[in-house]
Amino acid sequence: MLDIAAELNRWVEEGRDFAVATVVAVGGSAPRGPGAALAVDAEGTAIGSVSGGCVEGAVYDRCVQALEDGET
Repeated sequence: MLDIAAELNRWVEEGRDFAVATVVAVGGSAPRGPGAALAVDAEGTAIGSVSGGCVEGAVYDRCVQALEDGET
């Protein structure tokens, strides 16, 4: 999360709506560990990374869904 903190702070200052997904635990091997984060703003801009491949795309989609429906 710290790798995207400065950009998230800028988004807050700009009044952007955004959703953040954070890795909280890992079982076995994984490309990113706990604390890795992906943020998506209402325009679809993404920063950070939680994984790779299809997992990254699925997490991006869930962030977009959270922005649309307001659910976690």
